[in-house]
Amino acid sequence: MTDKAGVADAIAALRAIGYYLERDQQPTHRVKAYRRAADTIAALPAAEVRARRRAGTLTELPGIGPKTEAVIVEAMDGSTPAYLVKLEEAAGELTTAGKRMREVLQADLHLHSEWSDGGSPIEEMARTAYRLGHKYMALTDHSARLQVANGLSRERRLQQLEVVAELNKKLADELDGFTILNGIEVDILEDGSLDCDSEILARLDLVVASVHSKLRMAAGPMTERMVRAIANPHVDILGHCTGRLITGGRGTRPESEFDAEVVFEACRQFGTAVEINSRPERLDPPKRLLSLAVEMDCVFSIDTDAHAPGQLDWQVYGCERAEDCGVTPDRVINTWDQEKLLSWAS
Repeated sequence: MTDKAGVADAIAALRAIGYYLERDQQPTHRVKAYRRAADTIAALPAAEVRARRRAGTLTELPGIGPKTEAVIVEAMDGSTPAYLVKLEEAAGELTTAGKRMREVLQADLHLHSEWSDGGSPIEEMARTAYRLGHKYMALTDHSARLQVANGLSRERRLQQLEVVAELNKKLADELDGFTILNGIEVDILEDGSLDCDSEILARLDLVVASVHSKLRMAAGPMTERMVRAIANPHVDILGHCTGRLITGGRGTRPESEFDAEVVFEACRQFGTAVEINSRPERLDPPKRLLSLAVEMDCVFSIDTDAHAPGQLDWQVYGCERAEDCGVTPDRVINTWDQEKLLSWAS
């Protein structure tokens, strides 16, 4: 084994541990510890990492403690780290339902990278999506107004378009034609307008529009707000429509109030997909509303809203809910191939 290969194995092991911890909804600080250690040694020459391993000075590097050092040493010595083995053995199915729907999904159309409030590079999200069986994905980092999520300014959005173009060139051969689509999760402002100018929206492949502020508006104004956004010709998907939180570190939050029949009829008329958000703390919309949207002939997008690679595996939660509520694959836009999806979105 070469020095370079040994270090690469250590980096891969650290990131794999991060993946399984994310998948299992473990505390963020635990996940970051392993990802930080991977980033630390990835930034160094392989020879230096190997020398520090021999000298026992890995823990002198920032972000590497006894536990991450043990993983690095075991991986560099050519074995699978014991902690990774333990996590792999414990990683059973997230749910036994939703399998049929999950098998026909070709993409995840709502996910975030470190450019906004995600925790990993675009490339790592893409490689994980490919490994999970997807043929493409839509990168939908937040719009500028959502500063708490490091939303992208116009300048950063244009820069990201260039970065994605280069990544697609790089990954096309390596990942058997896998493609990163340029997208956005754009804020629906209080008056129903969108937090991004039309010129930028027109350059993107896919637009997810979501309410993130003034979630407790009265039902009438909230309905008008959502319908105006749905009617915008740039909007393709209505994200996590009720905004609820049912569990998790951010606490709980009740559903926004709006006339669901009016909103879903607008989605049907304007060809906007209703998102089935798979995040365990959201599971949005609730089943009663999802069933209503099915009755009203809406189309859907089953997405993870992932902010880290391990969360991309949560899509099966949305698939389970879709099957429970009678959603059929032909009404789910991310069962379509990329060409059909882009034609529909345009």
